[in-house]
Amino acid sequence: MITDLVQIRRLGEQKRDENEKLRKHMKRHAFVERALRKIAVDIEESINCQECANCCRVATTKINERDALKLAKFLRIKPTQFVKDYCQESEEEGWVLKRSKETGCVFLDGKSCTVYEARPGTCQDFPHTVHGAGSLMSRMWEMPDRATYCPIVYNTLEAFKPEVKFR
Repeated sequence: MITDLVQIRRLGEQKRDENEKLRKHMKRHAFVERALRKIAVDIEESINCQECANCCRVATTKINERDALKLAKFLRIKPTQFVKDYCQESEEEGWVLKRSKETGCVFLDGKSCTVYEARPGTCQDFPHTVHGAGSLMSRMWEMPDRATYCPIVYNTLEAFKPEVKFR
């Protein structure tokens, strides 16, 4: 299992095209999603996200109205103030949490999330190999990119390849 973030970035980028082909292969072939879910669960349980937090430094976090209300309540501020202080609008994604290139998510402090108990749904479900809306296949379109920064996704995709008889 590879967890070094420099290696994950390098190997994830090298295998981006291959992982795109894996996604297409999985769409065209039948497989037992339960078996893939077991693989994903085992890998997710073996890597502690809170020791990594790379997703918080790299990825954007979409915010829906429910997330904004929950976070505003947690921070003891009005929802309008939360949106003003902690969100920005993205053309591609809608409302997202503010972030900086240096530190990532506005709520990240080192490797700790300062709003962990009230974190947005997308953060709770990340990396979306086990949890998330829809089937695993419906979430696979994001995985080649996530494999460049998330050890769980990188290792999960590598484990999926023999299971789905890819290559």
